[in-house]
Amino acid sequence: MASRHLARSIAMQVLYEWDFKGKNDSLIPELAERDIEEFGPGLKDKDFVFSLINGTISHITDIDAIIEKAAPQWPIDQIAAVDRNVLRLGIFELLFGNRDEVPPKVAINEAIELAKNFGGDSSGRFINGVLGTIYREIGEPGKNDAPKNTKSKETELKQEE
Repeated sequence: MASRHLARSIAMQVLYEWDFKGKNDSLIPELAERDIEEFGPGLKDKDFVFSLINGTISHITDIDAIIEKAAPQWPIDQIAAVDRNVLRLGIFELLFGNRDEVPPKVAINEAIELAKNFGGDSSGRFINGVLGTIYREIGEPGKNDAPKNTKSKETELKQEE
């Protein structure tokens, strides 16, 4: 599993447990360290996990209001806990994260993958629908950007020969 994807998985699990245990912010360091040790031993970018968790929690009021607006038929407390926290994390990356590091489409795709891995049968579609609505509302930033020119390792090796 890619390092950033693993970091997002751990962040989502910490947010889920934080939410389940009554949103007690003092639990975050303990939960995060335990989950990093259990699910991501050797994870190099622990700071990314903490930036996702802390960023999401610091914007939680705004994020929850955005969820309620984008999915009015689903009151926040009636959304499955996994889906709710995947949405929170995805919205944080989509709206408040560094777009140079994580383009909007990557934030959406990562959230959909988390929903498919941890949620129910329709979680991926639900997350896609809500985040897609938000993405369109913010004007689809980066929609027409050309993909960055990235060379595969194989191409780099061939060029070195």
